[in-house]
Amino acid sequence: MAKPIEIKPRSKDAREELQRKLANAPVDHAAALLSGYELLQQLHDTGTLDTLRGLFGAGDVVVNHVATLATEPETVTALRNLLILGKLMGSIDPELLHGVSKAALGGERVPPQAEPPSLFAILRRFASRDSRRALSAAAGIVERTGRVLAKKPAE
Repeated sequence: MAKPIEIKPRSKDAREELQRKLANAPVDHAAALLSGYELLQQLHDTGTLDTLRGLFGAGDVVVNHVATLATEPETVTALRNLLILGKLMGSIDPELLHGVSKAALGGERVPPQAEPPSLFAILRRFASRDSRRALSAAAGIVERTGRVLAKKPAE
């Protein structure tokens, strides 16, 4: 009859395993360690590291100061205005905005020494189809703005 084989598992020492991994870490992760050291040196050279140390050292003082600033009416109004402007910018067709900016920046360049156009020449330009279209859009914006301003603000 066969004899059973006795297996005695060796117990692993967690400390030995950690020490072995720690000893091999500089070799296994040399590139990452060098990159980390370079980043640390750049943070030190620019003063960012000192700023971060001061920021973390101040802790609650900084958080309280930021919270106080964030709850002021001016800050809330500014954030609301930024959100509205973001929504407005998101609603503008990029092609239209590109065309308008291209027209504004790439318009006719008049040399500084040239004689300014006469009032009649300027009025003639306003009478063109494209000028009338732009003036109509501007008048619509002004009209809607006046309508909004005529309403009493909600309090």
